[in-house]
Amino acid sequence: MAFYNKIKWVLGILMVFVLIITTNLIDRNNFVRVKDSVETIYEDRLIANDLIFEMTKLVQEKELAVATTNEAFFKEENRVINNDIQRYIEQFEQTKLTRKETEVFESLKYNFDQVEKSESSFIASGFITTDKLSTQITDIKQDLYDLSKIQLNEGRRQMSISKKALDTVELFTQMEIYLLVFLAIVIQIIVMYNPKSKKANL
Repeated sequence: MAFYNKIKWVLGILMVFVLIITTNLIDRNNFVRVKDSVETIYEDRLIANDLIFEMTKLVQEKELAVATTNEAFFKEENRVINNDIQRYIEQFEQTKLTRKETEVFESLKYNFDQVEKSESSFIASGFITTDKLSTQITDIKQDLYDLSKIQLNEGRRQMSISKKALDTVELFTQMEIYLLVFLAIVIQIIVMYNPKSKKANL
């Protein structure tokens, strides 16, 4: 009888142990998803959006200088601005890019390279305004706008992932409570059930 009671206790404890391990593994997986999502929003979306904002400001300075044929800008400031934009592009390249984002980013790099070449021609021509340079700057602005929209959409998607993961954690927490109560009742029945007593009464 003592051996039978030990088996009942071991089975009861094992049931609780398996339940706790299972729910902990599920919770851990969901918390990892939330953590990764939050890190992605900060590292690959907020920082990327800040870089886009900085590049947009510099490109707008270029656009204004071309529109006003500002010779002083191209003689004194343009090279520094180009170096800054190139630095921001290199930093942006270190973030995690989606497939669509990679396509737009490659377009941005190409258009920026074309602008630099056109600027050299613009300066060499004695600052004769060309529609080509203005169009290329407009293309860069469009690329930056598209990249900014991608950051917003990806940030929204990551927030959705976090919400689903947290909802799953909450659901499994409630299920865990109900299962623990159920198992507690089952264990009590197993421990208190004594078939030998029934035979003795007969």
